[in-house]
Amino acid sequence: MTGERTLRVLAAQLRASVMTAMQYRANFLVSGLVALYWVAWNFLPLLILFGDRQMVAGWDYPSALVVVGYFVILRAVLEGIITPSFEDAISRIRNGSFDYVLLKPLDAMLLVSACKVEPWKALELLAGLGIFVHAFLELGRPPTPGAVALGVVMLLSGVVAMYSLWLAAVSLSFWAVRLDNLMYLLSAIFDVGRWPISVFRGAVRVVFTVVIPVAIMTTFPAMALLGRGDARTATGAIGGSALMLLGSRLLWRRAIAAYTSAS
Repeated sequence: MTGERTLRVLAAQLRASVMTAMQYRANFLVSGLVALYWVAWNFLPLLILFGDRQMVAGWDYPSALVVVGYFVILRAVLEGIITPSFEDAISRIRNGSFDYVLLKPLDAMLLVSACKVEPWKALELLAGLGIFVHAFLELGRPPTPGAVALGVVMLLSGVVAMYSLWLAAVSLSFWAVRLDNLMYLLSAIFDVGRWPISVFRGAVRVVFTVVIPVAIMTTFPAMALLGRGDARTATGAIGGSALMLLGSRLLWRRAIAAYTSAS
């Protein structure tokens, strides 16, 4: 199947998921309001932390807001597409209906990666952009075009790193079906991303930079947008994300080869 046809199939799949979600308009409105409330709640920890100090681990309040902006955007991607799609995949693996996914003339990994969407999470994406605007108004300067370009690239790198972790978790479910708790654990760990990585010290910082690279997802993109990024950090983050995607892809292919159906 050509790349163009693949994109058309994925677009049709997402469109059907959005239309299904939009049938329940009351749920859409309530979920949208809850999403906006959650975004507002993210300001509270920063307000408390910076209430009696100007700098924390080399970050002032407006700069830390940029980290929160990336956190909100990635959280929207995670809860809007990645988590619902992969939870559906785990359910299919458990009940045996994953067989039908394998019969379709399209890469199964692509199919399960975009099979369900929560459209109200788009409000959180817009809120994340709004946080950027507020942060740079507080800073009193706009980001440079080069910083914006690098910030976008680093955001995509962060999405790839996040996707790779969740894909690895789904791949493991082919051997141990009851892995729902692992997804919840990853979501809880991702909450660390609301803080700049320099807040942490020692082994904890190493873990959140290399092992579970939350820093790649939020702090490094924020540094890029603020003009603090450098070629070495950007190259390391992008290369690390690419290696994570390759590793999770290989794990997925091995899991598919070992799949014997639960039906």
